[in-house]
Amino acid sequence: MVCCFLASRSLQQKLMAFQARLNARKRRKARTCFTNQQIFELERRFVYQKYLSPSDRDEIAHSLGISGAQVITWFQNRRAKFRRDLEELKSDVQAAKIMDNKQVSRLCKRLEI
Repeated sequence: MVCCFLASRSLQQKLMAFQARLNARKRRKARTCFTNQQIFELERRFVYQKYLSPSDRDEIAHSLGISGAQVITWFQNRRAKFRRDLEELKSDVQAAKIMDNKQVSRLCKRLEI
């Protein structure tokens, strides 16, 4: 009986220590939901400027009402998406070069392009 009491007490202590560690961990910030206007302005700027100077970043952040860190993250993610899209386009061009004109025409017809 004493053995079971000690085992359950030890288990309770371990459980409490585990919960304390979980509570001590930093919580992740919720995903930012940008407005359509913010996205439009960020995309407009990205078209002609892929990298921002600190002063440009601060100016954009202030004008859109978001933090500089959010602008940095948005531009990093957008550059990554841009690179992915570019690679996909390159592979599509390579695939089109391999196919003859009849195959391309049939594929376009099938895809309704």
